[in-house]
Amino acid sequence: MAYVPKILAFGGSLRVQSFNARLVQIAAAAARQAGAEVTVLELRGLPLPVFDQDLEDPEYNSSITAALKNAIDWVSRQASPQEPSLASFAGKTAAIMSASPGGLGGLRGLVHLRAILGNIGVLVIPDQVAIATAHEAFAADGTLKDARKQASVEAIATRLVATIARLRG
Repeated sequence: MAYVPKILAFGGSLRVQSFNARLVQIAAAAARQAGAEVTVLELRGLPLPVFDQDLEDPEYNSSITAALKNAIDWVSRQASPQEPSLASFAGKTAAIMSASPGGLGGLRGLVHLRAILGNIGVLVIPDQVAIATAHEAFAADGTLKDARKQASVEAIATRLVATIARLRG
């Protein structure tokens, strides 16, 4: 008996008339025609709450958290017919940083966050900090145990303030 590839196909949108769901249907049909067994999954029908690492303990798969992405997406919506979408982000300036128990400190997620913010009109300053082994990095008073890392975070905040002042001045 010949090997039959098994494929799980799904789009990343929850919309009923999702274009990505339509695209998946085309790809699934072609994969079936090519001899695969294909299961098409609709995410809309699954009871998937926003991922919360307090409930489960996998990594965020080298990206930003679902909560952060969801917040950005909701805030970027049009508030009224007179206010264009993304108005809350356009022309703003941001600094980005992360802390993670992993060895890279969430660094890979910052790449995605920088791209998302840039795409919605936010000027992201070039400096960034990623604190690795975050579960060991903080003192009881909330500061970072490593004085250099503490200084890096403070320096980024100071640069953000200076950049905003220069842009507005």
